Amino acid sequence: MSPALSILRETFGYADFRLNQKEIIEDLIAGQDSFVLMPTGGGKSLCYQIPAMVRDGVAIVVSPLISLMKDQVDALNANGVPAAFYNSSLNSDDAKQVLAKLHHHEIDLLYIAPERLLSSDFLARLQGIDIALFAIDEAHCVSQWGHDFRPEYQRLSVLREHFSNTPLIALTATADAQTRQDIVQVLGLQQSKQHISSFDRPNIRYTVLEKHKPFEQLTQFMQSHEDEAGIVYALSRKRVEELAEKLVQQGIKAAAYHAGLAADVRQKVQESFLRDEVDVVVATVAFGMGIDKPNVRFVVHYDLPKNIEGYYQETGRAGRDGLPSEALLLSGTQDMVTSRRFIEQGHNEAQKRIENYKLNAMIGFSEATVCRRKVLLNYFGEEREADCGNCDVCLNPPEVFDATQDAQKALSCVYRLQQSFGMKYVIDVLRGASHEKILSRQHDTLSTYGIGAEYSHEQWSAIFRQLIHRGLLVQDIANYSVLKLTPEATPILRGEQRLTLAKPKVRSKVKDRVKKSAKYADITYDETLFEKLRELRKKLADDLDVPPYIVFGDATLVGMVQLKPQTEDAMLEVSGVGQVKLERFGKEFLAVIQEH
Repeated sequence: MSPALSILRETFGYADFRLNQKEIIEDLIAGQDSFVLMPTGGGKSLCYQIPAMVRDGVAIVVSPLISLMKDQVDALNANGVPAAFYNSSLNSDDAKQVLAKLHHHEIDLLYIAPERLLSSDFLARLQGIDIALFAIDEAHCVSQWGHDFRPEYQRLSVLREHFSNTPLIALTATADAQTRQDIVQVLGLQQSKQHISSFDRPNIRYTVLEKHKPFEQLTQFMQSHEDEAGIVYALSRKRVEELAEKLVQQGIKAAAYHAGLAADVRQKVQESFLRDEVDVVVATVAFGMGIDKPNVRFVVHYDLPKNIEGYYQETGRAGRDGLPSEALLLSGTQDMVTSRRFIEQGHNEAQKRIENYKLNAMIGFSEATVCRRKVLLNYFGEEREADCGNCDVCLNPPEVFDATQDAQKALSCVYRLQQSFGMKYVIDVLRGASHEKILSRQHDTLSTYGIGAEYSHEQWSAIFRQLIHRGLLVQDIANYSVLKLTPEATPILRGEQRLTLAKPKVRSKVKDRVKKSAKYADITYDETLFEKLRELRKKLADDLDVPPYIVFGDATLVGMVQLKPQTEDAMLEVSGVGQVKLERFGKEFLAVIQEH
């Protein structure tokens, strides 16, 4: 058995490597550079953690967030791996202890932020230390094309100059072709192997709903995720706080998280979530990067994300343990308008073009009438032939209808209003509303007034969005988002061309679902024993002052319930149970299984 496979099994408790892991690990152990693109939950961390334990010296891991560093170090220490972080959260004594361990070769991995690593003092310190490798985590932060560009990451290019013979591995879960090219160039990885895994996360079910009474849609969705961990993303701090408060009023253990909160408040929310004391975090995108909590069962986007990379990374925080999970996106026209307006306020024309391109791709995904996974994977350059069978379009294909006449009504109304009003006002005219603005402008005398009364406001909104998506209408962002006709609308208006649209899906199907009784309804297991093991895990974790998943993840508990091991050797057959954890926790878990 190779040293790498031995560590995988004995330390981390996994029987075999996942896709691409073995090749990446062998390359790095041999001293070769690597670029790794692997989905969230795909096992990126092991790609540098195992080589760090095999090679002589210490691995320096560059990480963008303090919370991520702590998470990784806690998990490694629980498996008996000597690791530490060096960042601003340490007091002076603790910092000195970490540096002493570094100089005495007492740790295999040191996690550090790019700013601190690249300080002249620290670079000088490293000259006298045997370094096994450099690992650049969240490497998309290097690229201006990336969705989370950080200037300090670009300075990591100097590592090649200072440590030309030390292997370097760059890892990310989210990077399109342009971002990948940027990372390779900036970090000097031109000669390295590129390991590109599939972007697919088959355990995540993707659902998109037209935004209509969004809080009702959210609470309906959450009825099928009672007492489960989830993240709800919203774009503004104000909305984050309002949503968290409303969820608490509904009896849900929820908390708000955004960059405007005090650091100690954010820290407390994050700790409570990791320790299963808060079920739902309502957050801006400030929350979640690198959070290793494996049992997040759902991610909701209450507002339309600005790009597919961000959406993909955020939904990837669900189901890192490989168990069934859900991603719900509530998509509204106003979100699109707001995002475009925000982009147009920028002064860098090149950056505006990039952001508009990415927003258009996100809108295209939200309005897709074909398998959503195909659209998502295609964005990252990955072809998929078969439909996934695990998204709303596959599970509940949209009904289509001949919308020629409805489109003519909508386009005619825009024309009669001299292409000078936004969507809400046009719909009011179509539906025959009689408010003061319509009456004072005498728009109740137009030939299109009231000709669309048979549809609700939300149904017309869905039709208008598809007309915009099809390129028959545009919203003039610089002019209060008024609707304007495009040349492509002319054949429809003249009756020279017919138009088929999807019937809008505006209401969640949660009420029609059978309420699942088990936490993981798609998997057969003894739920009573599972809950007993969860209680034991929580007790042990509290005693150790760590999150429960540091003891064992849900997938490992499900494995115990299915295999029902009766001996320590049998317990080692459960995925996620390594030698150190068997020694620390095995007897107590075996006792619960035997008693049950």
